[in-house]
Amino acid sequence: MLNFALIGYGYWGPNVAKNLYKNKQIEFKYICDLRQDRLNLAKDSYVNEVNYTTKFDEVIADDNIDVVCLAVETSAHYELGKRVIEAGKHLYVEKPFTDNVAQAFELKKLAAEKGVKIHVDHIMIYHPAIVKIKEIMEAGELGDTIYMDCSRMNLGKVKNDVSAMWDLSVHDLSIIDFLSNGAEVKNVKSMGRVIYSKKPSVTFITADYGYFIANIKANWISPIKERKLIIAGTKKMLVYDDVDVLNKLIVYDKGFDVIKASDPMEYYEFVVKTRSGDAVIPQLDVGDALYNSLEHFRQCIINKKESLSGADAAIRVLTVLEEADKNMIISE
Repeated sequence: MLNFALIGYGYWGPNVAKNLYKNKQIEFKYICDLRQDRLNLAKDSYVNEVNYTTKFDEVIADDNIDVVCLAVETSAHYELGKRVIEAGKHLYVEKPFTDNVAQAFELKKLAAEKGVKIHVDHIMIYHPAIVKIKEIMEAGELGDTIYMDCSRMNLGKVKNDVSAMWDLSVHDLSIIDFLSNGAEVKNVKSMGRVIYSKKPSVTFITADYGYFIANIKANWISPIKERKLIIAGTKKMLVYDDVDVLNKLIVYDKGFDVIKASDPMEYYEFVVKTRSGDAVIPQLDVGDALYNSLEHFRQCIINKKESLSGADAAIRVLTVLEEADKNMIISE
């Protein structure tokens, strides 16, 4: 059985802790946070079943710890992640992997040298609905992908350490990467608005993946909460709405039929006619995406396999984010 430690019990750490504790194939050994008040909160939930410390060095010096989970601010991922790997421990880290691609490549190389695994919590690819969409696409039901449209917005927590794009769009970019089997981005354009924070709070990305295009919106300043993915294919289309409690995923038999013109002397060679058939709501498995993510990583370590959201996948996502940053037109 693998021994896990958690670093960070702030915004996301309690969720990671809950799912580590829930998994009976995991020995949850440590919760570490610099703030004693956060550790006191953790003690209310886990009492004496885990060890509590404010010292990161104490955790990585413990030879019994196999896996360290980082649930800290993005700016600390590289330095802490490097020390975890150098200590010969497997690394679970929240998204985004690092601040830049260069740091990500360095951690990937170091992990290979030390013989340990990296897992970045691109949580959405472990969501039952996204797994189902992958099955639908691989079965050829949608046909060829024409475009993906992603929106992730709410009137929510405005951050200063990352932009809305690095905080929110990273989810959608990881979904696109997963569904497209790691398709390489060809061209990236972006636009953002800096307001209420030091970095853009509203961002738009347009990315060309070669055989399809993607539009990705991230917004902390919206009157409504929206978590939506639309995929248009040459055969069918689908909508995934994470906010909709009842009908999260709907597959539409909608599209276009191309009909050859009967008169070859006409100015057009074919006629495009719309098609509107049935809408189907697929049955989704029940499961928690974060639990699935942690369990996937546990199995990868045991079976000596690379994670679906390992360093390579994370680097592809970071590459799009970096390119979007570089090309971004910023309105202030």
